[in-house]
Amino acid sequence: RSVLQAGNGFKDADNQPPLYFKTTQEMLDEFSYLGKAKAEEVVIDNPVKIAARIGEVGLYPKHPEGKETFQPYWPDAADNIRNLCEEQIREWFGDNPPEIVVARKEKELSSILGYGYGTLYNIAEKLVKKSNADGYLVGSRGSVGSSYVAHLVGISEVNALPPHYRCKHCRKAWFDIPEGYTVGVDLPDRDCPICGQKLTKDGFDIPFEVFLGFKGDKVPDIDLNFSGEYQPQARAYVEELFGTGYVFRAGTIGTLADKTAYGYVMKYLEKRGMVASEAEKNRLVAGCVGVKRTTGQHPGGMVVLPRAYDICQFTAIQHPADDVKGGLLTTHFEFKYLHDTLLKLDELGHDVPTFYKFFEEYSGIPIDSVPMNDPKVYSLLTSTEALGVTPEQIGSQTGTFGIPEMGTNFVRGMLLDAKPKNFSELIQISGLSHGTDVWTGNADELIRSGTCTIAEVIGCRDSIMLYLLRKGLEPKMSFDIMEAVRKGKVAKGGFKPGWEEAMKEHDVPDWYIESCRKIKYMFPKAHAVAYLMAAIRLMWFKVYHPAIFYAVYFTVRGADIDYEAAVGGVRVAKEHLRDNEKIPKDERTAKDDDALVSLQLVNEMLQRGCQFLPIELGKSYASKYVVEDGKVRLPFTAIRGLGEAAAVALEQATIHGQEYISVEELQQASGVAQSVFDKLHEVGALGNLPETSQVDLFSLM
Repeated sequence: RSVLQAGNGFKDADNQPPLYFKTTQEMLDEFSYLGKAKAEEVVIDNPVKIAARIGEVGLYPKHPEGKETFQPYWPDAADNIRNLCEEQIREWFGDNPPEIVVARKEKELSSILGYGYGTLYNIAEKLVKKSNADGYLVGSRGSVGSSYVAHLVGISEVNALPPHYRCKHCRKAWFDIPEGYTVGVDLPDRDCPICGQKLTKDGFDIPFEVFLGFKGDKVPDIDLNFSGEYQPQARAYVEELFGTGYVFRAGTIGTLADKTAYGYVMKYLEKRGMVASEAEKNRLVAGCVGVKRTTGQHPGGMVVLPRAYDICQFTAIQHPADDVKGGLLTTHFEFKYLHDTLLKLDELGHDVPTFYKFFEEYSGIPIDSVPMNDPKVYSLLTSTEALGVTPEQIGSQTGTFGIPEMGTNFVRGMLLDAKPKNFSELIQISGLSHGTDVWTGNADELIRSGTCTIAEVIGCRDSIMLYLLRKGLEPKMSFDIMEAVRKGKVAKGGFKPGWEEAMKEHDVPDWYIESCRKIKYMFPKAHAVAYLMAAIRLMWFKVYHPAIFYAVYFTVRGADIDYEAAVGGVRVAKEHLRDNEKIPKDERTAKDDDALVSLQLVNEMLQRGCQFLPIELGKSYASKYVVEDGKVRLPFTAIRGLGEAAAVALEQATIHGQEYISVEELQQASGVAQSVFDKLHEVGALGNLPETSQVDLFSLM
């Protein structure tokens, strides 16, 4: 307590009275100034009355229908969702859809609508539809892609059905696929036997139970990835749908982290001239870590309240960290305490939808037309050949720099070890890289020893249930084993009685059972599929439209670009890259790591023969990297320390071809500080523009 108070500036940190729960008599003594009768009323009678009221009313109001969750309700939501499903099925499969499609749709709707979750689906559908209409595609995350209804109504682009062929022209489908294929993307190309057109390949075989539980009664957790640029509009639309006073940001509590606590302890000891052993320092740090420090906002969580209630019946509300200008009010309680009571919409900001927006803008190519099975794209997973460079030129044996989920050292190492050849094996890589104790010391050893292949190891949580079902285990047991393994319960406490025996009776190999024992967390297949679809689209642009790829990449993630390396060519880029890589591991900062990623992309782009163009008035934008004749024009923000506001002012003052006769005139027109113009001078961005427009009269005489 003294360390914490000293760290927060309390001068009497070492002279605080002890903290403990006082006895009734001690409390009466504290309030003795009120007189005996009033003190007893304050200390004894009133708390008893409050306790009685809490016991009678309960923590939350009673739901009129006896339910535990207080979800908003739209009377027409159930009909809306059912109608949207029927319309989409007719569009894809005609008037006589396959039985497997109808059965899956009805199974899901009986749970979704039967448990009253139609409104939640309808809300998500409207949010996605609005964002798409405004030009920003929305990505799904988490296990919502396990729901085929979510795919039908447009919430998720992940198709949870088993692999199949579908003809867009004839509206027929074929689910009798060759043995050994687990995802539709990997199926051999085939033409429609009726009309001869090339068939669409789809389906990722994801069980619905992963999303809403075995009985379909779990509260849906629909997480959506909006473009970071569009996130404010998405939040505003939620308020528009439900009204002011019924939408709140989910609050968070910030706690003291290890490094900060260690700093508090060391400063406390130093100021007091105290010497402590390492064990004592660790004890003091441990006592400080996790203590509540400040309040904040969930990055995308929006709490929605039914109109019949007041938010204060569930939680106090506040401005985040007492910031009265902080926009939407936040819940005082963290949402984990409200999860089973109120609805939270997760409208998370993400770069991928922004990538999509710029790819379509720069190329005119619809993002959903990018093929998912291009051989050159898959070759990037284990080779740099498709980029036209050698591994030595870019410092990597894979061509996945800049690709979400694929560019880190860890995942690139996995790619080289496992050598995935298709989408289904990539799903394994994604699951293995996001799980805990799934790859290292588990799947990696099984693959290296030849016990099994990348296709056979346990990658995503869903694969456990599907594998056990194929082996003949009872559905409920298959589901329960999957849930226990993916939550780390088996690793902690072992299998429940009868599970291991049942697995062995159905010929589940010993290596599989042992692998289950090690796992502490597993990734949902639907999340992996959504991520990989995005990764493949980015890789496709990287292979076939390099200038557009790098222009878009740096537009979205160019905050750490090295201007000198970009305009200096391969030699300078390589030199700066080597300097960064020499920084010792214990001295590296997050900023150094971000700069490294940026330099890797700069070097790769230059090695591929694609050039950067320097900043030029009238051609450079504020922060957008644009393509000119196959080259990439740098924006004003590429100069380190030149802020967004100044860059926007310079763009507005120059981009439409305005001509200035001097730097002085441009500075007056843009309102930008002299320090910014000093930076522009340093990089030669002002060209031959004279400093002043004043005429020297003596030179004219």
